[in-house]
Amino acid sequence: MRHIGRRSLGAAALGAVATLWAAADAGAAARPQRENGKGHGKRKRRRRKAGREFRGMWLATVANRDWPSRPGLSADRQRAELLAFLDTAVERRLNAVVFQVRPTADALWPSPYEPWSQCLTGVQGRDPGWDPLGTAVAEAHARGLELHAWFNPYRVANHTDPSRLADGHPARIHPDWVLPYGGKLYYNPGLPQVRRFVQDAMLDAVRRYDIDAVHFDDYFYPYPVAGQPFADDDTYAAHGAGFPDKAAWRRDNIDRLVREMSESIREIDKDVRFGISPFGVWRNVATDPLGSDTRAGVQTYDHLHADTRKWVKERWIDYVVPQLYWHIGFAPADYAKLVPWWDDVVRGTGVELYVGEALYKAGDPAQPAAWQDPAELSRHLTLAGEYPRVRGHVFFSAKEVVTDRAGAMARVVADHYPAPARPPE
Repeated sequence: MRHIGRRSLGAAALGAVATLWAAADAGAAARPQRENGKGHGKRKRRRRKAGREFRGMWLATVANRDWPSRPGLSADRQRAELLAFLDTAVERRLNAVVFQVRPTADALWPSPYEPWSQCLTGVQGRDPGWDPLGTAVAEAHARGLELHAWFNPYRVANHTDPSRLADGHPARIHPDWVLPYGGKLYYNPGLPQVRRFVQDAMLDAVRRYDIDAVHFDDYFYPYPVAGQPFADDDTYAAHGAGFPDKAAWRRDNIDRLVREMSESIREIDKDVRFGISPFGVWRNVATDPLGSDTRAGVQTYDHLHADTRKWVKERWIDYVVPQLYWHIGFAPADYAKLVPWWDDVVRGTGVELYVGEALYKAGDPAQPAAWQDPAELSRHLTLAGEYPRVRGHVFFSAKEVVTDRAGAMARVVADHYPAPARPPE
């Protein structure tokens, strides 16, 4: 997610929700256990059911964006804050939480590959005394929520000083894997050993936890910074033979990451889905006749080297959540033009389409006038409802789902979520 910028339900309310969902989908919540005590999730092969829709929120941990409210809280306080977000999701009649568990080449579970995340204790590598991912999975499922584990593959740090990383951090052990760019550190996507490592680090969570999906956001190659080249010339010289140019080689590197992750997830557990939430513009129509009727300054194919359209067409992913973070009528990237474009992209692929919604913009005085209207977001859902392949929405992000500065989320719930719903299968 590009943007780095609690109320509890009573037991009776939770019971009512659980009863309603159980009646609609009896037995779906039964989950066998792994030997290590974590839910394994050998669920039925997913199939589409009429009337289901995805209602999700992103729960961001990078730089303590949403959770924990600050680093260094006690384990009990962190856990209470996390559960409050899950309770709010239920209150808002959502059915999924996309939880960021690997924000900067670190982990929110006891990973054998990477250190504990700095967002927990304030010190990268310090044990927080509990297992946030394991708790999130169990508590989300107890509330009838899906838990999608959100990973960032290549971002190492939001600074450029390797000495600030935890002792034993893979990026310190292998400094040749890392490139500074735009004030941050990144793993070099062109190195095959990097691709293998980041896959192993992420797949550890798939093996150990009953997550419902693996989720990537929009960071692949970094967003371009004017006047700053990404210094992978030597890597291209070593590994780029057979490609017409560096851009084609970079796209192939990301294609390989996505395809191999898809294959590995299915080998581990065929019921764990794989979804990606890319920047909302693949290519502008002026660049490519297959592109959208937009004039965006960033195109994922050209600038992030992420061929998001191809991933859908090749069915390497199970769902796509384009970040359509613009209002209806925004000339460079109009929500009303992008929804039908993505609806057409997924046509006939079996890939689910959920729309990423910019709840964080609602009521922000720095945003255009359209975002000062609490009904703007509700109009998004009304418009998207005209397109049959839009199966749901995901809201950025959890903090705004709670605070609801302009009442936009309450309006969405009143207009579109009159009752709980199960997510698509």
